[in-house]
Amino acid sequence: MKITENARKWWILTAMGGVLGIVVFDETVVGVALPTIVTELGLTLSESHWVVNAYLLVFAGLAAAAGRLGDIVGLKKLFVIGVLIFGLASLASGFAESGAWLVSMRAVQGIGAAVIFPASLAIITHAFPPEQRGMAIGIYGAIGTCFLSLGPIAGGFFSELVSWRWIFWINPPIVVVIALMVLALWRDPPREGDAIKLDRFGALTLVAGLSLVVFAVMQGPDWGWQTLAIWAALAAGSIVLVLFVIVEQRVPQPLIDVVLFKNGAFTAFNLTIFAAQFSKMAVFVFIALYLQNSLGVGALIAGMILLASTVPTILTSLSAGKLLDQVGPRVLVLGGAAASALAMLCLVFAVTLQSYVLLLPALVVWGACMSFLFVPSLREVMNTVPPDKRGEAGGVSMTAQLLGGTVGMTACSTLFAVTSVYWPIYLLTACLFLAVLTLGWLTIPRNRPAAAE
Repeated sequence: MKITENARKWWILTAMGGVLGIVVFDETVVGVALPTIVTELGLTLSESHWVVNAYLLVFAGLAAAAGRLGDIVGLKKLFVIGVLIFGLASLASGFAESGAWLVSMRAVQGIGAAVIFPASLAIITHAFPPEQRGMAIGIYGAIGTCFLSLGPIAGGFFSELVSWRWIFWINPPIVVVIALMVLALWRDPPREGDAIKLDRFGALTLVAGLSLVVFAVMQGPDWGWQTLAIWAALAAGSIVLVLFVIVEQRVPQPLIDVVLFKNGAFTAFNLTIFAAQFSKMAVFVFIALYLQNSLGVGALIAGMILLASTVPTILTSLSAGKLLDQVGPRVLVLGGAAASALAMLCLVFAVTLQSYVLLLPALVVWGACMSFLFVPSLREVMNTVPPDKRGEAGGVSMTAQLLGGTVGMTACSTLFAVTSVYWPIYLLTACLFLAVLTLGWLTIPRNRPAAAE
């Protein structure tokens, strides 16, 4: 049976949504199962942290470079390789008999995730015309949010009733189906211009610099910010990244075209992605802690209360995509940033006064706003670059998102450790959204920007 072009792109979108789903699912499912894993494998405290951190560190360090690689070798080939790496590493993780085994396989999973996420975003952008991309990315985000919401529930179910190993073993069958769909349905767009060469020095310096910075940010709370090794890693990573920026401005085919950041809108959209992910750490981690430690509710009740923030995101994803196609990104991003800032300020008073009356509406508003921040920003990051740089742009946006989560977790943990109260976390997050609002007001065009075709 011959499949129509319209049906083909929708099947491709379904596959890409599935990929986003398993990537974000793997970020959240492990957290709930971790106590069981620690007990069964006899992990040390450091090993238990690195079961989570190894995945995120490699993911963050490689995402931008892997995104550019898709522009060079072709999205189809790289995507299939990426999902196979992810699936095989997931399978091996489920057979782990030691902490070192599990941590190393989680790092390999991070390699696969770094490859497939920017490629999936680039594939969607190529598959859909500009007037449908907002809707497509909205659906893509809705699928991912569903998986994100299921992660903690699945982690608890498998670790308590079946085996924690199944949190990894459910990935390979999904990966095989997605790989077969892409092989059968996707055709890379024809390449225009000269062949692109990989900027090896740029790749080396970018990965090294990001990895050192992310490592320092991750380990700062555990080792202590006064530790020399933390500051040495942070300084070395910053120096390497400065070297990367200097060199990239002088090579003919840079790994990341740093000139893109001279476009204020491109920078604003990436800052929006960073801030939105930062706020997820403030809500999903620290509201859960607040509910259990300050209000004395159980873990299950805390999870149900947090549904007030996840369900609105799912419900608004599709409408955000449709509105984006109709009115453009400026209104959605500025409105979403302003409302998110107000929601964070409301949380400042809610946690101070221990008031559910303020807490629940703030969570609902914040959750609803996430779609109006992520969907326009992801689409416009891709639309502001030429077609041969879409893998690169997807890698940059993924790096912004991962850094938002990593920096958010560290900043919030440090603030709480210093103050022992929760309200400074939400005041800081509100200020970050106000920064997004200011930069967006100044740089995002009032008219609907044309896609870079």
